[in-house]
Amino acid sequence: MSKHISKVLIWPLAVLVLAILLNLSLGSVYIPMDYIFVSVFTNQTINETWHYILFDYRLPKAITAILVGGGLSVSGLMMQTLFRNPLAGPFVLGISSGASLGVALLVLGSGLLSGFGATLLSGPWAMVIASASGSFLVLLAVIGASSKIKDAMALLIIGLMFGSLTGAVVSVLSYFSRAEALQQFVFWSFGGLGHLSWTAVMILLLCVFLGLVIALASLKSMNALLLGPRYAQSLGVSIKKSTFLMVLATSILAGGITAFAGPIAFIGLAVPHLVRQIMNTPDHKIMLPSSFIWGSIIMLLCDTAAQIPFSSMTLPINAITSILGAPVVIWILMRRKNLMF
Repeated sequence: MSKHISKVLIWPLAVLVLAILLNLSLGSVYIPMDYIFVSVFTNQTINETWHYILFDYRLPKAITAILVGGGLSVSGLMMQTLFRNPLAGPFVLGISSGASLGVALLVLGSGLLSGFGATLLSGPWAMVIASASGSFLVLLAVIGASSKIKDAMALLIIGLMFGSLTGAVVSVLSYFSRAEALQQFVFWSFGGLGHLSWTAVMILLLCVFLGLVIALASLKSMNALLLGPRYAQSLGVSIKKSTFLMVLATSILAGGITAFAGPIAFIGLAVPHLVRQIMNTPDHKIMLPSSFIWGSIIMLLCDTAAQIPFSSMTLPINAITSILGAPVVIWILMRRKNLMF
């Protein structure tokens, strides 16, 4: 037990602290780590420029990276367990596509509006509200389907169909949109962690916390589902209730994260497999916290790389996560016979 506690908490948390310090320190402006400690723990202001960069930009961005990486990894773990599919991720239910549709209607369809409507949809929270609304509509549709369908694979196919349908609408909107609006939508699709205010970070924290609470309530069901739905039912697990809770938790996590950070690729798909190799156990009591911690670490490292230390350039975060995630997915396919699913 102590060995598992060490593997789950002690040294991964030490790596997480190091990743946070690297993320806060490196960038276009280098901030010494000793100053970070002094500023964060004593709130002393020695250098006004460093203080502004640290507290108004890098610290909110680092917290966002932790929430995004951890939340997507946990939701990916739940979807892979629910569908017993190693290539399932947090967006298989169409949540990301719904968010994209909401943003597309806002950005690409803004030319159809005028006057008060255009003004209402041009505020600082407009993109977040549009993304959350699209995710919420797809969430309602998927939850409605999950309440009537017992077969997890049928639910997976329905989620994919929702994604295809919303993707088709986005394509039509893109075809008829102006170049400036299309460019704005493309930039949103790259994902981003550095534009959130402290208020937005707190709302995202609430979404991730709520999703994690529901996920923790499903731990027993997830362990039972590893051995198949029939075995889970023999243990007294309600498949319908378990499916509903896991879909709800994933929707809150993936929908909230997409609303604030855009569609972040591969983290939710790749991290659970990496954690299985590190922890060498299928027990979700270990896998769930480990996935959150390692997802946070990897997201912080990806964001640090995207910042291109000592340069004013910033790469799209999705480009970095895809560079990391694509080889993992290829590796999964090549080792398919050895997977537990």
